[in-house]
Amino acid sequence: MIIVIIFVLAYLLGSIPSGLIVGKVGYGIDIREHGSGNLGGTNTFRTLGIKAGLIVTSADILKGTLAASLPVLFGQTDVLHPLLVGIVAVLGHTYPVFAKFKGGKAVATSAGVLLFYSPLLFITMIAFFFLVLYLCKMVSLSSMLAGVYGVIFSLFTKDVPLILVVSALTLFVIYRHRSNIKRIMDKTEPKVKWL
Repeated sequence: MIIVIIFVLAYLLGSIPSGLIVGKVGYGIDIREHGSGNLGGTNTFRTLGIKAGLIVTSADILKGTLAASLPVLFGQTDVLHPLLVGIVAVLGHTYPVFAKFKGGKAVATSAGVLLFYSPLLFITMIAFFFLVLYLCKMVSLSSMLAGVYGVIFSLFTKDVPLILVVSALTLFVIYRHRSNIKRIMDKTEPKVKWL
């Protein structure tokens, strides 16, 4: 029963629509009706600015971190792996029950899961993300390549659950960026202007 509760809590945590809440409460707009229509941090940055973008991205990261910590908080680490629970939160973020199952692209919440389980991987992925962003100016490409970096990093840890989960999350992030990949190939993908 506790295991079921943990999974439900993880999904509900992931489902909290940070972008929707910040947009409506702080700015009186629904960001799903602006920009890409996505609830994630990137569209929030583009639609509402740096302050709102930072709040939403931070909240989305922390959702993953808190969800991954649930097995520890409930004393169930002997039967539940934090990364497995984290995946449920990522699915909640991507398909949120509180926002008609249309959520973000899984990047920030996936990062939050890794922040709990492997802080060093999280920090180096963030550094790699900003390095690629500085070079290419595209958030989508930077996110996908940061995931690939994460897979390579995890291989050196020889931590099988980490390797499997990072690989799965990276493939999922790439899948969620299908339209971005097409725009990158067509050279129509938006680029950041502040870097």
